[in-house]
Amino acid sequence: MGVQLQQLRYFLAVVETRHFTQAADNLGVSQPTLSKQIHTLEQSLGAPLFERIRGAAALTVAGETLLPMAQRMVADADAAREAVQDIVGLRRGDVRLGATPSLCSSLVPEVLRTFRAGHPDIQLYVNEGSSQDLIENLLAHTLDLALIVQPDLGVDPALTTTPVLRESLVVASAFDRPPPTTHGQIALSELEHTPLVMFRAGYDIRGVTLEACHQAGFTPKFAVEGGEMDAVLAFVEAGLGVALVPSMVLANRPMLRATPLAPPGMRRTIALAHRKRSVLPHAAEALRTTLLAHVATQELPSGVRPL
Repeated sequence: MGVQLQQLRYFLAVVETRHFTQAADNLGVSQPTLSKQIHTLEQSLGAPLFERIRGAAALTVAGETLLPMAQRMVADADAAREAVQDIVGLRRGDVRLGATPSLCSSLVPEVLRTFRAGHPDIQLYVNEGSSQDLIENLLAHTLDLALIVQPDLGVDPALTTTPVLRESLVVASAFDRPPPTTHGQIALSELEHTPLVMFRAGYDIRGVTLEACHQAGFTPKFAVEGGEMDAVLAFVEAGLGVALVPSMVLANRPMLRATPLAPPGMRRTIALAHRKRSVLPHAAEALRTTLLAHVATQELPSGVRPL
């Protein structure tokens, strides 16, 4: 019969009080129950642990040998239970979230602020990348959750996605420069001779923009290319050209003008993805709940609607 944790707790209680009856009272059990458990422990170890001297329970040599190990084992068990309860109770843990650059500069900061207020001891890790890179990170188990642009053909069957919001793409231009059109909306074909600020290769919006221009019958002219989201917006603010961007990233850019595309326009669906056969850690599930609630209840910028 193996040694049980409860038996070690009984053993330590007797060591502390040096008396079986008082130890039993402290533990809230009967004295015969405690004595039986100590006897069973002694049988498992093959040696007596206590001897009675003038009415007190004194440790034998075997008991002295067991004492530091029993203290360590009980302390480790208590620490393990506390650590698990901390994680389950969201007092500790970490979350690894991936998001595209446009979402890292718009939606994600507000969501993380809300989450942080409710769970200040959860460590947050954010990975910024293209949707394809984030999908690969999820499959490699280096991310718990990822906000991605949902592909038209769907994602890897090992992943599950929850559509979160749909946002329109708009033409961003500098406020201190003439607008790209004198009308309220602009047809994509009107940009044929307008220099574009273009994202780097591999960026989600770059491929969408190039394909849309091709469908409109022209090859766009680049003023500058190769930037990330913040760089592209800064180049547009500097008047180097215009850019096709998600409407959400212009919410806090007063130096930029957003011109809607004429119907049918261009839209994309943002989805929250995670591995299908993995149970989300408690902290990741809490962040997922916070994000979905934020999208459902908070006022979203123009051109963005929850799903």
